[in-house]
Amino acid sequence: MNKMGFGFLRLPKTGEDYDWKVLNEMVDLFLQRGGRYFDTCYTYLNGNSELGLRRCLTERHSRDSYELAEKLPGYNCKSYEDCIRFFEEEQERCGVKDFDVYLLHWLNGKNYELAEKYDEFRFLRELKAKGLTKRIGFSYHDSASLLDRILKAHPEVDLVQLQLNYLDWESAGIQSRQCYETCVRHGKKVVVMEPIKGGTLANLPAEAEKLLRAARGTWSNAEWALRFVQSLPQVEICLSGMSSLSQVEENMREVEALTAGETELLGQVRSIIESSTAVPCTGCRYCESHCPQRIPIPDYFKMYNELCRAPGDGWKIRPSYLQHAVGRGRAADCMQCHSCEHHCPQNIKIADIMKKVAESLEA
Repeated sequence: MNKMGFGFLRLPKTGEDYDWKVLNEMVDLFLQRGGRYFDTCYTYLNGNSELGLRRCLTERHSRDSYELAEKLPGYNCKSYEDCIRFFEEEQERCGVKDFDVYLLHWLNGKNYELAEKYDEFRFLRELKAKGLTKRIGFSYHDSASLLDRILKAHPEVDLVQLQLNYLDWESAGIQSRQCYETCVRHGKKVVVMEPIKGGTLANLPAEAEKLLRAARGTWSNAEWALRFVQSLPQVEICLSGMSSLSQVEENMREVEALTAGETELLGQVRSIIESSTAVPCTGCRYCESHCPQRIPIPDYFKMYNELCRAPGDGWKIRPSYLQHAVGRGRAADCMQCHSCEHHCPQNIKIADIMKKVAESLEA
């Protein structure tokens, strides 16, 4: 069993540019190992995700050798005609005429209202009727109750893209388990995003890693996380934002489903992580692109988490923070405008935490 998909969100870089040679090799290896599903979006990497996908996949491989998932930035639409305009631009950027999966991007309460206002679900249905996509759906970041309401109103969708991982499984904010079970009740297939939670589940506290090593000495931390979501029956694709050949190698191995005991063990690991992680940031950077002060919020949260886990390392972390802040906004520059929070999939109270970051790292 292997349900891996290639998410074009975290691509390899060399200096300030993307490493196209390495990305070509990664795409080729993914296909050679049996992978087919590639995922992108209009807003990923300011358009470089789609352009990179064209350069490294669609211009180099036959259309029948891969499946391509694209997303409509419906939150940027001001009319039904905007849906058409964005779709045509995505066709051009990706270098294809049709997509295998087409989703509304990032549905939540506010964006769902816009989707209904501009008839975006009708747009999806018409694309499918015209043969411009095989399946339709949406990526989702909100409560299980709203998800249930959307699926009752739109039974025509084929699948839902959810944030699922063992750390968020019982989260009151993300509601991974409840959202997954809602999809199961409605008979919708699930595409998983953030299975390793932006790398958080690849770098575990020593106590947690020791537990996993004792159970399966040859499995990496990331492998445990990927096996967890791939063991869920309703999951069709598990996306990974790969950025190196070694990650492709590891992700494309055959996957053995977890036993009940191993799933229970991950519950213990979750408790250990929750006790040592101050900010559950995944590093998606949606917040950063909407910060008027140009504050690299995820980078500061990462340093803050490191400091919380190891307070004695402040003498090493603070100089790193100050160097990183050169030419950018500092945590103390936060205006408390809360614009970042409207774009955070993790529902983090960023403005409040930035005060703590400033107090800790600028002391």
